[in-house]
Amino acid sequence: MKGRERFLTALSNEKPDHLPCQVHAWMGYYLNTYLNGADQYEAYARFGMDPVIYAGPRYVYDPSDMSNWQAEHRDAGTKSNNERFSAQTITTPSGTLTSQSASNQFTGWTTEYLIKTEEDFEIWDKHVPIPIAVDWSPVVDAKRRIGDTGITRGGFFDFGQGSPWQSFCTLYGTVNTIMAAIDKPEWLHRVLESMLQKKLRVIEIAGKFELDLIETGGGAGSNTVISPAIHREFCLPYDQRQHAAMHEAEAKVVYHLCGGLMQLLETVAENGADGLETMTPPSMGGDCDLAEASQRVGDRLFFIGGFDQNRGFEKGIPEVAAEMVKELHAACPDGGYICCPSDHFFFGALENIQAFVDAARQCVY
Repeated sequence: MKGRERFLTALSNEKPDHLPCQVHAWMGYYLNTYLNGADQYEAYARFGMDPVIYAGPRYVYDPSDMSNWQAEHRDAGTKSNNERFSAQTITTPSGTLTSQSASNQFTGWTTEYLIKTEEDFEIWDKHVPIPIAVDWSPVVDAKRRIGDTGITRGGFFDFGQGSPWQSFCTLYGTVNTIMAAIDKPEWLHRVLESMLQKKLRVIEIAGKFELDLIETGGGAGSNTVISPAIHREFCLPYDQRQHAAMHEAEAKVVYHLCGGLMQLLETVAENGADGLETMTPPSMGGDCDLAEASQRVGDRLFFIGGFDQNRGFEKGIPEVAAEMVKELHAACPDGGYICCPSDHFFFGALENIQAFVDAARQCVY
């Protein structure tokens, strides 16, 4: 099999010739520090790994909508530890929204949420721009570049993460959103419904999805963050409709839960996703038992993830990384599995990643 066929076979929950593998997106810090500034294409080629290219379409907006959403970004200084801060002000005809964020050489994070009150949501809801067209050419170009060696994947238009609950957590704060689920459930349902309707409109105008795999969900839906009952009420019904619309656009969907997921396996199988990631093991703060997950829902979902990159890449040796891959392969004997780090990684000897790739190639079905 060529790489593309191998991945697509796994995404169809079937057995390819051998275990496919990928990384959960190459981080800029790793590319610059360990691979001399290589891009994701060059990084995959460096290890002889079939590429899974993260890409996305361009979104086209009506200028009049953008004129009602005037976003100003300001540098807010740098700390001695090289943490950089920025502030954002969004001016609309109905009022102003503000947020602040910070970043370092590894990642970025929010320090002030854009939506702080119900009134803020009304401003956001009325004026946030929604695309009027979707241009798939960046994805088509990526697919053309890799040919039959790999696949493309990414998110599709959203407001923070891949599904309404998770996106609203990025805008309003996870704790605030959980408290709203308890104290103001009717309001929160109205918020999530409005966010979903906006996304459904963009899905409708997008035509056939060119990405081979679309990521939805997000870590804020994990059972290490919220209870299965909250997930069932505030995630499931919105995910079901979103995934149905994506399937109409001929898309494959992987649901992203980076953390606890064992209490949600059957719920994800019910929400219409084709697969589940990141299968994070307890050693990384998750709760995944990949063999048990395979037994419970492996006939309905493919899996991506499960590899502890701290143990295998950052602190490991090649022999350990290879043995970990073989253990994960044994947990999914019927295929439908792509071996992948359970999260982003920023450190790790090149020989450990090479061992990861070589071991996957040896794991035949």
